[in-house]
Amino acid sequence: MNKKTHFGYKEVDEFDKSKFVGDVFTSVSKNYDIMNDAMSFGMHRLWKRILVELAAIGENDVVLDIASGTGDISKLISKEYPNTNIFMSDINYDMLNEGRNRAIDESFDSNCSFCQLSGEILPFKDNTFDLITVGFGLRNFTNKERGLMEMKRCLKKNGKLLILEFSKPINSTFSKIYDWYSFNILPRLGSVLANDSESYQYLAESIRMHPNQELLKNMVLNSGFKECKFYNLLNGVVAIHIGSDA
Repeated sequence: MNKKTHFGYKEVDEFDKSKFVGDVFTSVSKNYDIMNDAMSFGMHRLWKRILVELAAIGENDVVLDIASGTGDISKLISKEYPNTNIFMSDINYDMLNEGRNRAIDESFDSNCSFCQLSGEILPFKDNTFDLITVGFGLRNFTNKERGLMEMKRCLKKNGKLLILEFSKPINSTFSKIYDWYSFNILPRLGSVLANDSESYQYLAESIRMHPNQELLKNMVLNSGFKECKFYNLLNGVVAIHIGSDA
């Protein structure tokens, strides 16, 4: 029998999940930036900037940005650290193409390469990168543990992994408000701004199925990192996990 996993709240065959996720991001790719701004009231830009600040990037670092989407994180790194070598990557061609076009249009392509790949099977040698970032992408992995182990393998000895992802609010009252917003407002925003309520229903569900802060920390440690700490943002709606061997 085929192993099962979740696609939002639905149970699906593991083999099929990447196709379903791919369909979602193909559907939302053209309106991705507009929807991110609408869903987070623009705060996703601040969260990504905090990630880059926490990364403590070296001037000549080699960086892999997994699930880079339209390139927000890569753009920040490229503009602030022009001597870095950045690999923008995404499993979805339409998202990667949007990111590539944006990099060219906004002139941050000079130190960027573009790779269509799965974060669960990285086509790089061991000890390749100084930094790996994953912004709002890990929850869509079919096998998060395998992806984390691949990231650990591809990092240099003193390299770091930074994961920016939706998580679990700390305050119970705030959590109820957040749930109401996610399941009542987000799909309507998707319908109005992107003519696609189903994809944003999935995104809301996928956030609830993602491991909370402590569980994800343990997953990072179990993948081979010696240390993992996390920072809660907006009462834990979003968290940044940092895995390292320091």
